Amino acid sequence: MALAVFLSSLFGLMLLGMPIAFALMLTGVALMVHLDFFDAQLVAQNMLSGADNYPLMAVPFFILAGELMNAGGISQRIINLAVSLVGHIRGGLGYVTIGASVMLASLSGSAIADTAALATLLIPMMRDNGYPVPRSAGLIASGGIIAPIIPPSMPFIIFGVTTNTSISGLFMAGIVPGLLMGAGLVITWMFVVRGMTVKLQPKASWGERRTALIEGVWALALPVIIIGGLRGGIFTPTEAAVVAAVYSLVVALFVYRQVTLKDLVPLLVQAARTTSTVMFLCAAALVSSYMVTLADLPQQMNEMLAPLLHEPKLLMVAITLLLLAVGTVMDLTPTILVLGPVLTPLAAAAGIDPTYFGVMFVLTGTLGLIHPPVCTVLNVVCGVARISLESATRGIWPFLLTYLLLLSLLIAVPEIVTAPLTFFRH
Repeated sequence: MALAVFLSSLFGLMLLGMPIAFALMLTGVALMVHLDFFDAQLVAQNMLSGADNYPLMAVPFFILAGELMNAGGISQRIINLAVSLVGHIRGGLGYVTIGASVMLASLSGSAIADTAALATLLIPMMRDNGYPVPRSAGLIASGGIIAPIIPPSMPFIIFGVTTNTSISGLFMAGIVPGLLMGAGLVITWMFVVRGMTVKLQPKASWGERRTALIEGVWALALPVIIIGGLRGGIFTPTEAAVVAAVYSLVVALFVYRQVTLKDLVPLLVQAARTTSTVMFLCAAALVSSYMVTLADLPQQMNEMLAPLLHEPKLLMVAITLLLLAVGTVMDLTPTILVLGPVLTPLAAAAGIDPTYFGVMFVLTGTLGLIHPPVCTVLNVVCGVARISLESATRGIWPFLLTYLLLLSLLIAVPEIVTAPLTFFRH
């Protein structure tokens, strides 16, 4: 009965149009009332505890780093480098998009920030060179969702905090799947571009490539610093976020000089607004998460899915289908906050590695960012490209299919995700 109260309250409030943070909080209150356990002070205490969490301090710093990267010219240098290397080959701007997506993913960890930067810079170029805009929009959106998988990743931080899973482990485990996403897009684009008649970019000279590499080396150094620092035990993921923010600030102010002290105020305000949204979500989610634990919903889920507990791969298929369905109506962060605490104990009971499960959870959840009706990332590209969501949806299907095939591969061969952890742990 408690599970029915939880689901009906949450989705009922969402259907009424209530913001997800308030829906999460009131869902927790509904469970309290159902269990005859209502206490307003307990609601306030859980909301305070939800925001007062040291690992979550990484979120505002990574958000700030992303704002500084886009405003400070770091994103532009990454794209310039990719254009100089592969822009001249057939379909070159598509390969530029994929390469830049992977490189930017290793800098900011925000799908929306990366997609906005890529779309703003590349959509006009691709349109002018004869690339179909819907297909270009689909490729950029598909590349943008690599950001939550390759470290540093804000969704991994939120998942780790919510489910008590190692954030460093999630970061390391996300590298190979993230690179496979990029490789999958390259293979798909090779087939897609065959039917296009597009202009080729002029081939850059070795001098131009050298210049682009020198200008981009400051941007390329950041992922090396973050991954090296985490691997060497020099800093924690939270401290890595601070390093990323400070590094981006120094590069934007003193190296590329595209940001002045006067520009910092609006950048800080924008980062604060985004941070407040995420932190309020986390605070409200702890109310429902606390009551989920108290109502023993994970155990109820265990009983419902008991036949699958001895078949981990079948259980992963069922959970993947559930997350794909939820992704049609809910954004990634709320999905993590709502279902993470419920499904992680279930996966543990089936003997599934928690780090592997976290990567698969977030990877599946990211697909909701590019398939309707929610599709936050796809909507960002539509706004920049000034095309309808229907057109962009037609343009994205080959890449979405590729990601579904990748999900199937990672379910069938989980060692692709778990094997690299052995290296990083030792």
